[in-house]
Amino acid sequence: MTASLETLPGIVRPPSWRIELPAKTLLVNANDNLHFRRKAERVKVIRNAAWSVARHMKIPALERAHVFFVIHPDTKGRRRDPGNWAPSAKAAVDGLVDAGVLPDDNHTRLLGPDPRIGTPVPGAQLVLVITDLDAMDPAHITLLNPTGDPT
Repeated sequence: MTASLETLPGIVRPPSWRIELPAKTLLVNANDNLHFRRKAERVKVIRNAAWSVARHMKIPALERAHVFFVIHPDTKGRRRDPGNWAPSAKAAVDGLVDAGVLPDDNHTRLLGPDPRIGTPVPGAQLVLVITDLDAMDPAHITLLNPTGDPT
C-alpha cells in the first residue's frame, strides 16, 4: 500500500495554481529562426495571455513561487526537448509579474521555470503550474536561498 503526501502526518500541500494558455497560441522555441519582430509579437501574445488568465483566476500576490511549465507539443510524431520552449515560459512568467502574482522574476522570488513535456495536442499548448513557496516548510526550499542569508 502506498501513501500520498496528503495522508502523511505533518505534510501540508502548499497552494498551487494551473494556468493553461489557449491552445494553438504561437509559442517561441529556442530553435526557431524568427525575425526579431515576429518573435516579439509572439512573446507579447504569450505574456498578455498569461496576464489575462492569471487575473481571471484571481491568483493572489505571492512573495516567492516555484513554477514549472508543461509543453504539450503539436501532434506531429517527433522527439521533443521541453527546454527548447523556455523563451515561451519566460514570456508567460513575465505576464505573471505584470499581473501582480510575483513582485519580480529574479532568483530571490522565483524557483524555475522548470520544463516538462506533456501529451501532444493539436497546435501545441503551454501550461504553467505555480506553487506558493512561502506556504511550504522552509527546510524544503533551501534551493531558493542556498546560502541561508535572509532575503
